[in-house]
Amino acid sequence: MIKKYVLIISILVIAGCSSTNKTITTEPNSSSTTSTEVTTAETSTLNWHHLQINDSPYNGIASDKAYAELLLDKTPSKNVVVAIIDSGTDIEHEDLSANIWINDGEIAGNNIDDDKNGYVDDIHGWNFIGGKNGKNVDKDTYELTRVFVKLRDLFQGKNLDELSPEELDNYQYYLEIKAEFEKEQADAKANFENLRNINNAIQGAKNIFQVSSIDSVSNSELEPKNNDTPYKQQAKQIIKYFKDLGLSENDINDAFKQFDTMYNYGYNANFDPRYIVGDDYEDLTDRYYGNNDVEGPRSDHGTHVAGIVAAVRDNDIGANGVASNTSLMIIRAVPDGDERDKDIANAIRYAVENGADIINMSFGKSYSPQKFYVDEALKFADMKGVLIVNAAGNSAENIDSTISYPNKFYPDGSMMKNFITVGASSWDGDTLIAANFSNYGQTVDLFAPGVEIYSTTPDNTYEALDGTSMASPVVAGVAALVMAYYPNFTASEIKEILLESATPITNIVYEPGSDNVVSFSTLSNTGSIINVYEALKLAEIKSSGTN
Repeated sequence: MIKKYVLIISILVIAGCSSTNKTITTEPNSSSTTSTEVTTAETSTLNWHHLQINDSPYNGIASDKAYAELLLDKTPSKNVVVAIIDSGTDIEHEDLSANIWINDGEIAGNNIDDDKNGYVDDIHGWNFIGGKNGKNVDKDTYELTRVFVKLRDLFQGKNLDELSPEELDNYQYYLEIKAEFEKEQADAKANFENLRNINNAIQGAKNIFQVSSIDSVSNSELEPKNNDTPYKQQAKQIIKYFKDLGLSENDINDAFKQFDTMYNYGYNANFDPRYIVGDDYEDLTDRYYGNNDVEGPRSDHGTHVAGIVAAVRDNDIGANGVASNTSLMIIRAVPDGDERDKDIANAIRYAVENGADIINMSFGKSYSPQKFYVDEALKFADMKGVLIVNAAGNSAENIDSTISYPNKFYPDGSMMKNFITVGASSWDGDTLIAANFSNYGQTVDLFAPGVEIYSTTPDNTYEALDGTSMASPVVAGVAALVMAYYPNFTASEIKEILLESATPITNIVYEPGSDNVVSFSTLSNTGSIINVYEALKLAEIKSSGTN
């Protein structure tokens, strides 16, 4: 879980190994896919997010109740298409394959653009971070790194005395970016190297105990003995330390992989995998690049998100999606690093042009140098009546004052109408109901379950993951379910129904990321958690014209 990563980093800080307390996330300033055990001391109920709110100790969205009471004898009137813009999805997963969107205008495998939409053999969607030769981008840099490199190259070798006032302003901005980049890079390096040392110590302990994992060492084996050698004593201390903190060897390995990615790829100014795609990145009119491999090399995040929306319900395997009969259009545009504005804009346009009703965007970042191009795509989606559902992010920040991208705000002060920003709630009904990693603020529309959410992962597996990445598809699923049974509502009306019917929470809670105590109602503009049962009831009332 995210809280375990934070704990690992705090260990490094306390030990004097590092000066950073940056939360590890799969997408910086965005949505994490951190796994946890399926059964924990806190909760042993899979699919808890489908239970009713205040179904002690859980706080779900009442989807099980909605299916049992409101939808039992009803048939959906519309096949809703939800586009999953993400890292890729395992479209052959046993719990997803029946609900993967099929482009009826294409003939699979004939290498012809049959429907003439500009994308060859886009049977299930498209991959904007792949090349025509079938190769794919896996890891990429962070946007901060790309901004730094571009400015560095712009001013390299320039005589400052010859710069215009405007160029001097840009130079000052470059110095700010440079300072931030160098700090983040140094922090990532320190944590990477120290976690590598921790891994070496764990390996030494495993060698002494002759085990494949420190998790297999029992508490009784860790009891001190008079004949323990100094090395055995140290090995016992190391293993006991992590056991007492509730950290497994996998937790340490996952954290190491995260910092490996951050240091060696994310903040590596010499790394640029864009050549794989083969487009002219600076040419925004160049839209028709990529390939049709919608799974890609790293589909864990996208597969989990897709399953939350529409894993097949009640088939005696795996997980239950919120809107089981939904078609999932898979669009790959998010690498292991920061997504690029051009790819996201083109992914949104692809989804809209090819019939998506809802777009789920479980990603985000702190810089958006081509925001205007993403804005144009969002305006296009708004004009076509497509609902955007977006994860608020996992930095435990008030995003009213800390900018996160993408967002619904345009530079002229206007905003996208059909855009919902989602924070993450936990199953806990008391002071911890707001997930401790979730972003918050009046920019956030509402909260949805985002802690220990059980869903599909590649190769017919399942995991419980944390993040606003998980909360966003819960809302997208609710929107899809309402839209399927009440297809006459516009995207704006669906958004209105979801916000009006959400359950207000009056709890006094810990503000995410701090010890401050606040009312949950202050953490979003509705102060509420999504409730599909109430949304369907309200949709019925509005559709019949009764009050």
